[in-house]
Amino acid sequence: MKKTAISIILLTLAACASNSDFDSLKRDTDNLRRESSEAKKEIDSLKEFSLRVVREDSFNAMRDGQIELNSRVSDLAGGLQELRGRFDESKYYQEKIFKETAAERDLLRAQIAGAELQLKALKDRFAVLEDAIKAKEAAKAQQDAGTTAPEKPEEGAEQAKPDDQNGDNTVERSGNGDDKVKAYDAAYQAVKDKKYKEAREKLSSFIKDSPGHRLAGNAQFWIAETYYAEKDFESAILAYETLLKKYPDSEKTSGAMLKQGYAFIEIGDSKTGKAILEKLLQKYHDSKEAGLAKKKLAEIEKKPGRKK
Repeated sequence: MKKTAISIILLTLAACASNSDFDSLKRDTDNLRRESSEAKKEIDSLKEFSLRVVREDSFNAMRDGQIELNSRVSDLAGGLQELRGRFDESKYYQEKIFKETAAERDLLRAQIAGAELQLKALKDRFAVLEDAIKAKEAAKAQQDAGTTAPEKPEEGAEQAKPDDQNGDNTVERSGNGDDKVKAYDAAYQAVKDKKYKEAREKLSSFIKDSPGHRLAGNAQFWIAETYYAEKDFESAILAYETLLKKYPDSEKTSGAMLKQGYAFIEIGDSKTGKAILEKLLQKYHDSKEAGLAKKKLAEIEKKPGRKK
């Protein structure tokens, strides 16, 4: 009985002691919880502050980067605009040059086509003249068989004069003992004496014997002039053409072109005559013959009723 009472008393004391410790422990726990909550709040506050600082730094860095990027983009846009302007300008000039070149090319083609047509017309004309002259020479050969008398030009015909624009002072320059030059001088003297048939024979013989002589072109020119003086304009045209083809560097070239143009006009082919005189103006624009060609062309323009 006594033992039982003692046990009860001990249990009661133990229970009291346990309640006191529990309350103390609870208080400690509550304090820890409060401190932990406060610490958490401080940590959250620190985190929020840190995030705000990081965000501000990041924003500033991003803003600075954006400003720099915008500046570079602006510079690139300006450069691109300048390049575009230069490209447009270059494109404009290229198109302009291309158009001008195309126009010049078309004009040149038209000129070449016109020249080819004129050349073809001349060739056709020469072919007709050659046939006519061959027939005329055959008739003359039969008519003049057995005679060598020099022919006289028709009265009023334009004469080949040694002292006009087509004159030749070779006679005065000779006297050096050159037999070939003497032969030429003799032929030229026949031209001056208006012995045209005799002159042609001597000049033709000179060319045949000395085709490469420095006076061969002159000889061919005077052959043409004898025909012109006789008003045999078709034969003169062919003789001038022989000079232009065989002796293009002769001193008589410009004179041959002038008189050939005259001859075509005389036979009523003013179109071909004008073409030859215009070519003379282009090729020998500073020559005395060019001045005569201008004068002749002006005369033709004043005669609208003349056959072209």
